[in-house]
Amino acid sequence: MKRFPFSISILLVSIFFSIFSEISIAQSYNESLYDALEYRLIGPFRGGRSAAVTGVPHKPNLFYFGAAGGGIWKTNDGGRTWDNISDGFFGGSIGSIEVASSDPNVIYAGGGETTVRGNVSSGYGIWKTENAGKTWTQSGLQKGRHIPRIVVHPKDHNIVYAAVLGNIYKPTQERGVYKSTNGGKTWKRSLFTNENAGAVDLIMDPNNPRILYASTWNVRRTPYSLSSGGEGSGLWKSTDSGDTWKEISKNKGFPEDTLGIIGVTVSPVNSERVWAIVENKEKGGVYRSDDGGETWSNINSERKLRQRAWYYTRIYADSKDEDVIYVLNVRYHKSTDGGKTYDTYNTPHGDHHDLWISPENPDRMIIGDDGGAQVTYDGGETWSTYHNQPTSQFYRVTTDDSFPYRIYVAQQDNSTIRIPHRTEGRNIDEDDWERTAGGESAHIAVDPKNNDIVYGGSYDGFLTRYNHKNRTVRSISVWPDNPMGHGAEDMKYRFQWNFPIFFSPHDPNKLYTASNHLHLTTNEGESWEVISPDLTRNDASKLGSSGGPITQDNTSVEYYCTIFAAAESPVTPGLLWTGSDDGLVNVSLDGGKNWENVTPKGMPEWMMINSIEPSRYDAGTCYIAGTKYKTGDFAPYLYKTTDYGKTWKKITAGIAEEHFTRVLREDPNKKGILYAGTETGMYISFNDGVNWQAFQLNLPIVPITDLALKDNNLIVATQGRSLWIIDDLTVLYQLAEAKGKENFLFKPKEAYRMRGNSGKKSLTTGMNHPAGVITYFNLEDPKDKEIKLSYLNSKNDTIKSFSTKSKEDKLEVKKGANMFVWDTRGKGAERLKEMILWWASTNAPKAVPGTYKVVLEVEGQVQSQFFTISPDKNTETDIPGMQRQFDFITDINTTVDKAHKSIKKIRRINEQLEAFQKRYKEDEQVKNLVEKAKTLGEQFSEIEKALYQTKNRSGQDPLNFPIKLTNKLAHLNSLVSMDDFPPTKQDIAVKNELTQQINTELLKFDQLVSDEISAFNAAFNSLNLNYLFVEEVD
Repeated sequence: MKRFPFSISILLVSIFFSIFSEISIAQSYNESLYDALEYRLIGPFRGGRSAAVTGVPHKPNLFYFGAAGGGIWKTNDGGRTWDNISDGFFGGSIGSIEVASSDPNVIYAGGGETTVRGNVSSGYGIWKTENAGKTWTQSGLQKGRHIPRIVVHPKDHNIVYAAVLGNIYKPTQERGVYKSTNGGKTWKRSLFTNENAGAVDLIMDPNNPRILYASTWNVRRTPYSLSSGGEGSGLWKSTDSGDTWKEISKNKGFPEDTLGIIGVTVSPVNSERVWAIVENKEKGGVYRSDDGGETWSNINSERKLRQRAWYYTRIYADSKDEDVIYVLNVRYHKSTDGGKTYDTYNTPHGDHHDLWISPENPDRMIIGDDGGAQVTYDGGETWSTYHNQPTSQFYRVTTDDSFPYRIYVAQQDNSTIRIPHRTEGRNIDEDDWERTAGGESAHIAVDPKNNDIVYGGSYDGFLTRYNHKNRTVRSISVWPDNPMGHGAEDMKYRFQWNFPIFFSPHDPNKLYTASNHLHLTTNEGESWEVISPDLTRNDASKLGSSGGPITQDNTSVEYYCTIFAAAESPVTPGLLWTGSDDGLVNVSLDGGKNWENVTPKGMPEWMMINSIEPSRYDAGTCYIAGTKYKTGDFAPYLYKTTDYGKTWKKITAGIAEEHFTRVLREDPNKKGILYAGTETGMYISFNDGVNWQAFQLNLPIVPITDLALKDNNLIVATQGRSLWIIDDLTVLYQLAEAKGKENFLFKPKEAYRMRGNSGKKSLTTGMNHPAGVITYFNLEDPKDKEIKLSYLNSKNDTIKSFSTKSKEDKLEVKKGANMFVWDTRGKGAERLKEMILWWASTNAPKAVPGTYKVVLEVEGQVQSQFFTISPDKNTETDIPGMQRQFDFITDINTTVDKAHKSIKKIRRINEQLEAFQKRYKEDEQVKNLVEKAKTLGEQFSEIEKALYQTKNRSGQDPLNFPIKLTNKLAHLNSLVSMDDFPPTKQDIAVKNELTQQINTELLKFDQLVSDEISAFNAAFNSLNLNYLFVEEVD
């Protein structure tokens, strides 16, 4: 699988946050020891938010979109499939993407979306490609943070403009409209209003590239509020290619009081016609100018067009009709009368943020919304699916105890789901996952006693219990007082958008949840007990209504002074920890009766405690991960205590400066190994946090929101790239043994005898777990050497070997860390080239559960490791039954193999007999022998025809030409190997009958070879020739 390095060149290293290169010299292990490990994308393929889309003129199937946390994606087939084209260079939040009209290979992308919701991520400046996304270079404006619009000159792709919104958390100078005349090498700011307002929209007159329109927006997000509108918000026009700007929001007809976000567009048909959609308290709505912005008229003020203005407020002109206009909001709206009235339409998802309309065909469009990107070719009557984009944004992740275990997550802008970490099919697709309890922002808790009962939260303190078996749902909210539209100050309990829910690891009847208090139920939510005082700062100045001076926006996203993380010690019952979003850490040693504030001294105030991890090795040890990015501080914050919170130590050595930390998890099987998820990737510590090093491997650059560990797997929840998993952490546990060894064979983890394939990378489904035994080994210098990997049973018999020198069982290796998957099968029956078999298998049976051995040989040096193959926990068959199946299939294969090798011999014999007849057909001296050759050939052919249907030449020919003996016997292999069951009595009876018939034909063959061929050669030898012989077949 493709690796995604954090640095591509010296330029990118210096610009793209020095990417893990400043790791402490005290790192424990070189990554080359374990870089055969890979993160596996399991899905789901259900798109997350996109606020940046574009197409390419005159290329009807080519489109691009930028994901809210998942980089840039490309389709060449009109949205049927999407492929990421930014991996290996950059990733994360994308705010804009623009293709140069003068050269469609030149594309500019701006980081940091404009939909500045509570979990928004910043970007990494401007990126540029000159080969349609094959490679990218960083092109400046790294401090721009959020770049929602890019405009490229239609004739010269080196002239480019960028609308820079800037840092949304604090005042900065890096805002406004910037221009580059050298393809992004340098930039000059040409429009700036103040340090609180940046550029949010930017458009060029399609008929005159000297004319541009831009809007600026005063927006600020804090941990406890969103403010949209204020000084610096306005609409601007340039008539000299962006060198100077004139404010046109002061012109006649425009609202006169406080402005918020503004969207702007120009008709390609009539440059004088300009539309703006304006956030304004009393006079918000759609405005139109028919004189290039000199005067304005408010032509529509419907709320459906401007509700929740900060999240939408985009307007687009049709490319062919000056009276057609589109406005995006929860749904998208279309006007055909110049913007006065609107019809409302749906796409596959809702909450729309960007639209591109083809200049040559306005029926061809791409829209970006909270479900990703969708394409239409009929003006919006039908759209492509978003269930082909692995760009889901998740909050928290947990697992259950089923087999295979399932992963539970809540997807932003969608539902909760539970999805298996592996399946018994080929891939992990939509049929494998289902919705579960809670809503888009949920923590989820699975009942330890019954995994079909799930508890899930959502915003507004909404909490549900869902029974998957019975398909029943019950609301069990702690205090079901709907808070929608109210500030936190009005609420009895303050439940954050993403409030915690968790079961006690000691008492499966205890379910906890948290507002500004910790709550406990022991009766499945029938009633709740408050078991703590207010464990937050309870600062009244931070509990007010959110939204700003124009539009209020209260959904509980900005509810502050809440418990944001909580957990009970897995070591000591009743040892409870809480962390608040306003920077307090509290502990109770007695199940909540008494609490102590143990906030780390020296930790910055108002820290959001995003995760708490009590150690499973020591009761007094606990880890916390915090963030302060919503105050403009992007530094990582991880702390550790070993004395119940009396003292803390900051443990961030080796984590890059702006990789702020959301989660820390402790390895449950190896003390001292810690994992940290940051805004830009993964880290690992092998020494309990003393220092950290990169653990990115092939994981894309993406915000990581949560981590879970289960059955030696590491599960990664991301904000923009769905779910990823490492399947075997036991490699990490053996690094001390591997370090310093030239060659090393790792002990394989327990494998299972179960169905399912080693799924390959797919553009529409998640990759499945490898089917078989995953084997890791390190090689110092394998070049030109024979490397052999063999699998042996408990009797020390070799089941199968793979070698770098073998053609049939080739072992591909490289210097350093290697991974190989043995499918647990030996060598199957011979299958001839171009052989047509109908529903038949010649595969060897899967190994029976038990103890096995793997042997690594490197030029005489031998290492071995024992490992276990265990039964599928869902099997209905015991191990003796699996052994009977194994023996049955082995017997079948032995017979089929012998028959097919006999057919191979027959064909070679007949080739010689035919050649002999052709050569001597006119020779009277050997006339009788020619006749004998013809008869022999017919006799051999009759045997082949009895064993195999020689008339079959294509896949469905067996419908016309009945299958023969080996096909029938191999069909029994297919039937009996469908699962773990032993053969039925009728399976055995049919096998015995077919085997007897095949043996009869093989006996005929043997007799012909021993008698007739010998006689033929004897007769021919009398002529001093020996023409016919039988080759041995491998």
